[in-house]
Amino acid sequence: MRLSKVILPIIVIAQFCCTSLWFASNAVINDLVTNYPLEQNALGHLTTAIQFGFIIGTLLFALFTIADRFSPSNVFFLSALLGAFCNMCLLFDNQTFISLFTLRFLTGFFLAGIYPIGMKIATDYYQKGLGKSLGFLVGALVLGTALPHLLKEILSDFSWKHVVLTTSVLSLLGGISMLIFVPNGPYRKAGTGLDLSVCFSVFKHIPFRQAAFGYFGHMWELYAFWTFVPILLKAYANSHQNTHFNIPLLSFFIIAIGAISCVLGGCLAEKIGTKKVAFSALLLSCICCICCPLLFFVGSESLFIAFLLFWGMVVIADSPLFATLVAQNTPAKEKGTALTIVNCIGFAITIISIQLLGSLVHFSSSILVFLVLAIGPILGLIALRKSKL
Repeated sequence: MRLSKVILPIIVIAQFCCTSLWFASNAVINDLVTNYPLEQNALGHLTTAIQFGFIIGTLLFALFTIADRFSPSNVFFLSALLGAFCNMCLLFDNQTFISLFTLRFLTGFFLAGIYPIGMKIATDYYQKGLGKSLGFLVGALVLGTALPHLLKEILSDFSWKHVVLTTSVLSLLGGISMLIFVPNGPYRKAGTGLDLSVCFSVFKHIPFRQAAFGYFGHMWELYAFWTFVPILLKAYANSHQNTHFNIPLLSFFIIAIGAISCVLGGCLAEKIGTKKVAFSALLLSCICCICCPLLFFVGSESLFIAFLLFWGMVVIADSPLFATLVAQNTPAKEKGTALTIVNCIGFAITIISIQLLGSLVHFSSSILVFLVLAIGPILGLIALRKSKL
């Protein structure tokens, strides 16, 4: 018991450090556009690159049941090391769009050995209170994802390359801490060998499938919202005279505040039920999607920021809860593969929503285009409403 209390903070800190790689290019996108031959809509493409890399990575990790056949901590360390290296390569001169896209793709590929593997490690240590534990873990992901925006603000007097360098060093430190301090968990059951059928057989279990479908609807909205937070702030400022936002700093807070709701959601789920809290969070984020265009007609900057902060909380609060539902409805020896394949499909969905919203924003100046974010939550709510989780 004492070991598990020490292990969770280590996993959380390692997850935070390593997932800072995720939005490293997003935070310095203007610098990349200025220094390299990129178009203004490069943000969506580079974000898609890392999502696509994550998808391919999770697919291969799942097909070959990597998390169940090998020590998760070793996999985490190696992925953190290689991810840090690929991220560091952004510092090389004479980059092109193709080289940047490739590097972000590879970074996303190795993130597949960090985020879902971190969840797998947590499930190996915690059975009771799993939702609360995963709440802390996803909270770490949120903070790590938001961190590059804060670094951009803190290091504004220095070159943008310092943001990239810092995230790479953090990833390396996170991987080392996991390797040294986190052995295999007491509830880990190693897979017996390569079994490609696991990726498909897990979906035959109805409760697992319903939890996964709820998660897929959540993912349609989540990363598209995170990606376009700076665009939302900029669009509001452009539509209201004398409005000036510190976009990097506000982007950090709007994304990072979700860490609080992840922890609160996990604690609340222990009292009133995981499915009920997940459904409520998804419903609230769906309402935010629908109400978003109306907030652009409000002249209060404070109200608009408060709305985005609230949206930033509810958009991620259900993520650890869906992971909990998936893990609880999967045999122990298949949990790593199940979590990985669900992540794979979920992030494939993010590519569609990011590219669709990016295209709509590029070709239309109407704020109504953000209503497309509501499609996923609506379908996810339907899946949860019909479930017996």
